[in-house]
Amino acid sequence: MKFKMVATALAVGMMTLTGMAQPTEGDYRKGANFIESNYYSDAENEALLKLYEGLRVADVSDGMDMVGLPNTGLVSTDIHPDWVDTKNMTHQIRGIAVTARYVPTQKPNRPEPGQDFAAWEGHFYGTYSSEAFASLIQKGSVVVIDDVEDKDIGSIGSNNILYWVSLGAVGVVTDAASRDTDEIALQGVPLYLRKKGRGIRPGRNELESVNRPVVIGGVLVCPGDVVVGDGDGVVVVPRKVAVQVAEYAHKILDGDKAGRRNLYQKLGIPFDKTVE
Repeated sequence: MKFKMVATALAVGMMTLTGMAQPTEGDYRKGANFIESNYYSDAENEALLKLYEGLRVADVSDGMDMVGLPNTGLVSTDIHPDWVDTKNMTHQIRGIAVTARYVPTQKPNRPEPGQDFAAWEGHFYGTYSSEAFASLIQKGSVVVIDDVEDKDIGSIGSNNILYWVSLGAVGVVTDAASRDTDEIALQGVPLYLRKKGRGIRPGRNELESVNRPVVIGGVLVCPGDVVVGDGDGVVVVPRKVAVQVAEYAHKILDGDKAGRRNLYQKLGIPFDKTVE
């Protein structure tokens, strides 16, 4: 009954940001999108995330199998947690995707002769490589960044990732790099990435889109999808099946906990939070 009530509530109030009208030739010349982007309220996201409390990537993966989507949401294991806390599991994430895509820039990668570097850098950040997606971050958001994986670009750092947390983000997933990873681990911000990076964004990449579908580790991520990450990696659940997947996943988790509790007792192992 709980899942049916949540499913009904989540079906109400969705705001569509792109229209469904057939584009004209003129639209195609300007660029046309063929997958809708949706934006959900805090209340809708909060209700959905309650269903994912405590779930592991393995449970969710099994749930995806059970709704007929095996391997659909399993992000490549090249995308891994930057740090792991096996005591309190604070590296784990369960949140709602807010997406952004950065692409390689074709603009000059350094100031003009005589131009002040700081002024050039600030202009590039503000004009070409901004963080416009930050305005979409809500409580429970996971910032999902499709970036330039082949270049050494630290688009994410200890300062901006903490700012996103202050807006409500519960973690970050990128198919590329982050810098300041020592500080990010010390700050305790969940981060899933492909590799370490060092260079700043100006002169290296620019923001292509916000709140549009992106691809992370071979998986389509749409704004509003559920993102779960732990030591096993990352799984993405399409919004349309998220309630059903959570229902199945909890049955898997409950069975696993019961079985392991029995083994803990048999072996004399004190209970920990993973079996309680």
